[in-house]
Amino acid sequence: MPISPAYQPDPQFLTLGPDFADPVAAADFPQTILRYRNDRAAATVGLDSFSEAEWLAHFGRFAPLPDNLKQPLAMRYHGHQFRTYNPELGDGRGFLFAQLREAGTGRLLDLGTKGSGQTPWSRSGDGRLTLKGGVREVLATAMLEALGVPTSRSFSLVETGEALERNDEPSPTRGAVLTRLSHSHIRFGTFQRHAFEEAPERIGALIDHVIACYYPELESAEDRPAALLEAVTGRAARLAATWMAAGFVHGVLNTDNMNITGESFDYGPYRFLPRNDPNFVAAYFDHSGLYSFGRQAEAVFWNLRQLGGCLSLVSESEPLVEALNGFAGRYRTELAAAMVRRLGVRSRGAEADSSLAQAAFQALAAGGEPLRWEPFFFDWFGGDEARALAGVRGDIYRQEGFADFRAQLATFEPVKPDALNHAYFAASEPQELIYEEIEAIWARIDQADDWSAFDAKLAALETARQAYGLSSD
Repeated sequence: MPISPAYQPDPQFLTLGPDFADPVAAADFPQTILRYRNDRAAATVGLDSFSEAEWLAHFGRFAPLPDNLKQPLAMRYHGHQFRTYNPELGDGRGFLFAQLREAGTGRLLDLGTKGSGQTPWSRSGDGRLTLKGGVREVLATAMLEALGVPTSRSFSLVETGEALERNDEPSPTRGAVLTRLSHSHIRFGTFQRHAFEEAPERIGALIDHVIACYYPELESAEDRPAALLEAVTGRAARLAATWMAAGFVHGVLNTDNMNITGESFDYGPYRFLPRNDPNFVAAYFDHSGLYSFGRQAEAVFWNLRQLGGCLSLVSESEPLVEALNGFAGRYRTELAAAMVRRLGVRSRGAEADSSLAQAAFQALAAGGEPLRWEPFFFDWFGGDEARALAGVRGDIYRQEGFADFRAQLATFEPVKPDALNHAYFAASEPQELIYEEIEAIWARIDQADDWSAFDAKLAALETARQAYGLSSD
């Protein structure tokens, strides 16, 4: 089938040269069984017209896309993992498969993989992904997109017919390969690798590449490293704020899991909050709570400081410090804006927005154990007090601890007055994605190869996305 005119290949990463990635080949999987394809995302890059056989050829066997990368590239990077530096990282079970432009916006996007086989950076790993891990990531990205979080999009999930051994789940377990569509896979750790190797010329080349591809507005900046750090700091502040408003805990905020465009990606032991709890952790091995819900902004800022340290090889320290010092203010502003968006009301300016956000967090705390995170935003979306009080949690909202929030919200207007006419808001409960539901969805797949709950959940999350109308760009 002829490829769509909307397909615009643009493999820019090749221009960086051989010091930044290694050519690799995908694993030869026993089977390729299509379990998920994101046609809405595929349409944005002109790949939605593929037949199933063509889709599997490109996203199961990884035949090159036309005029794109001739061979996948395992990207080189290092990173701090739970704040311990690891110089042996890199794409160990994934690669950059293609780069292409998004229809309409012209943004450069990556198609990258997870579970596509061993690379020079696999160390002792098998380079594979469990099917359960792929299912969890597809669900995570769908939920995050619905809630307005800048996130990679799960593009394809293909079961591979392999039986994998894992220490942290019952084995053997089924294998899969995931393809994600992301704004960039250049990580903070990409800069760290070349700083560790004392290669300032590569740091300079990375800065030039990132500005040209992702921040063209900085082309004429006098101090390009500092300007880039300031821009990345702003994007990272927005990302952290949207996580908080979504009640999302990434779980593993290492420097190799943060990219330079401020987009969330690579979901391992993530969780969505059942209810307000600053100390809630996603990873069972996060014994100190380093990446707990309430410490995510702190973790993001720590990571930004490591990026700043890399850029100090090619810039004076003072402008870099100044760029980093802007994080706290940007984060507070972004958090207020994110909470206002989640409540579906129109901004009334920084001071009023910040006060409402603080009142919302206080109300969530006042609700205690009976009040779940996501239903709070569902009930109050659009600022309709009568609807919230008439709902199943009305008695909670009549408590004294909600008085200030209710009074402040009453001064805000809905962004879309007719939004509550959407059928999604006629239900008494919203869509959530708590741990137990994900486990139940997986159990049906694992025990009976029953994908109906998975498909139904994705359909329901798409309905939520349309109802909320929150942009993640």
